[in-house]
Amino acid sequence: MARLAGKKAIVLGASSSDNMGQHIARRFLREGAEVMVSGRKAEVLQAFADETGCYWKACDITREQDVHALADAAAATMGKIDIAVNATGWGLLKPFLETTREELEAMTALQFIGPFQFFQAIIPAMTRGGSLIQISSATAKIMLNHHAAYMGCKAGTDHVVRCIANEFGDRGIRANSISPGLTDTPMTADAKQVPGIFEAFLAGYPLGRIGTADDIAAAAVWLSSDECFMTGENLQVNGGLTLRRNPTQEEISASITRHQRGRPRTD
Repeated sequence: MARLAGKKAIVLGASSSDNMGQHIARRFLREGAEVMVSGRKAEVLQAFADETGCYWKACDITREQDVHALADAAAATMGKIDIAVNATGWGLLKPFLETTREELEAMTALQFIGPFQFFQAIIPAMTRGGSLIQISSATAKIMLNHHAAYMGCKAGTDHVVRCIANEFGDRGIRANSISPGLTDTPMTADAKQVPGIFEAFLAGYPLGRIGTADDIAAAAVWLSSDECFMTGENLQVNGGLTLRRNPTQEEISASITRHQRGRPRTD
């Protein structure tokens, strides 16, 4: 069933191969939408567009002129904008006392100011209503050591999404967040290579597995569809993780140690 037939969508944060943004874009295309993908890496976007038949335009979310140019290009190319997804992210892991001003400024530019200005650029182009989706994080609600800058920005942007929902609902614009937990994506690929890290998180998931980008894409389809009568909310698409908790640093270290001891020697 083409649940998004006739819809025109932007997916920002789709310029890493097989990342969450690309999974969302693929699902939107399968559901009948026209899609413009965007991000910083033009060559990756062009390859994805050539493969899937979508449109593309490079955009750095930290540059205000870029996000306005993206909104203008999408409206001109597709005729309107019905759906806009921000899937950009940078998973900085840094102890609180060691996080620098430069890192805070970079994180804020990417994950607070950037999304704020992206939605500012998109809303005027949504002349017939539509759906705005921010990819947030379970850590905006629950703790994870050494993640304060990331968590704070995600939580702040979630509240901005609520403000948008409240202010623009009378124009038929819905605004919601989706909060994954630990997800098997290119952003977590380095962590997955360390035996024991993913296993340390599993106890926190009542549904018994780590999330996937396809889980998030499925939620994004529903939020984008005419079936959705929800706004100003944060969907916890994380297998129940927020019912429990993330592991502590000590538990992560212990899991890594157990797996290292259990590995056969290779020398």
